[in-house]
Amino acid sequence: MSTNSVIEEILKNEGGYVNHPDDAGGATHWGITEKTARNYGYAGDMKDFTRDQAYTILEKNYWFQPGFDKVNLLSPALAMELCDTGTNMGPSTGIKWLQRWLNAYNRKGTDYNDITLDGKIGPATLSALGAFLKIRGTEGEKVMLTSLNCSQGQRYLELAESNQANESFIYGWVRARV
Repeated sequence: MSTNSVIEEILKNEGGYVNHPDDAGGATHWGITEKTARNYGYAGDMKDFTRDQAYTILEKNYWFQPGFDKVNLLSPALAMELCDTGTNMGPSTGIKWLQRWLNAYNRKGTDYNDITLDGKIGPATLSALGAFLKIRGTEGEKVMLTSLNCSQGQRYLELAESNQANESFIYGWVRARV
């Protein structure tokens, strides 16, 4: 098995077994919730869920399926950010943020056309991202990373404000992911 450095980094960030009473997701190991593990046929105790099992699920569901491997061809840094966000909030969340920011940065459609906010990495999103990066360069890539982190931080704040149990996690979320 070839090693995907993005998935390796996510596994490092997620760490081992956790079953916090305030976490609605319940028992989690290597960032994989018990529900997700069960959906993949895992029947054992989540404490025994292996890193290799998590790797397989993460790479399939949070790298290839949403299309972050295609984003990686344009920007490894943005692919890493989107994949990490996807493992924490669901892939479509980060993709919609990327699409919103791309639309906001297209200078009224003069750099590239607006794209539909569908939460999917398709040809239009990849084309817009490619155009953005070509026009804005390395600085644009950094600005887009900052923009995505702004959206992520806002979402964490909303989660904590709407459910006091999330106050148990917000500091760590922001520290590790924003």
